[in-house]
Amino acid sequence: MALTQKQRLFVDEYLIDLNATQAAIRAGYSKRTAGQIGDENLKKPQISQAIKEAMDSRSKRVQINADYVLNRLVEIDQLDVLDILRDDMSFKPLSEWPKGWRQYLVGFDIAEMFEGTGEDRSMVGLMKKIKWPDKVKNLELLGKHVAVSAFREQVEVNVTHTLSERMAKARERASNG
Repeated sequence: MALTQKQRLFVDEYLIDLNATQAAIRAGYSKRTAGQIGDENLKKPQISQAIKEAMDSRSKRVQINADYVLNRLVEIDQLDVLDILRDDMSFKPLSEWPKGWRQYLVGFDIAEMFEGTGEDRSMVGLMKKIKWPDKVKNLELLGKHVAVSAFREQVEVNVTHTLSERMAKARERASNG
């Protein structure tokens, strides 16, 4: 069964933010029932298949796959502050920073520091702050991606007693009690 025009539009809109309710609204469904319609659309085999095909097509177009993501996570993990700072803790010129630092830097703040007021006011320095990616979060994502199970909670299960043995012990305790 072919998708209706509204369903095709829903598929296209869903790819924008993976939000079924908003996709339904943008596709022209009623705002009042958009949540329900979006959920129902995702459960329809022909729509879910169309979404999968559209996502696969997009991944091929932009060439982003699991290898791409893993490579970027590894690049972030290997960032070294010595690549951007001199021994006196001053920053190297931006043009000397490796591409990884330029791509993954989360924030860069510059604050001018002044002394005095009015005409006697003069700049006495600059304060520079950088914020780089969260290395712990990055390692967690890497660990999950390559399935090293480094961050999985471990649960110990003791299965030395069978259910029938446990029931027999429970009966014994009940008759003695």
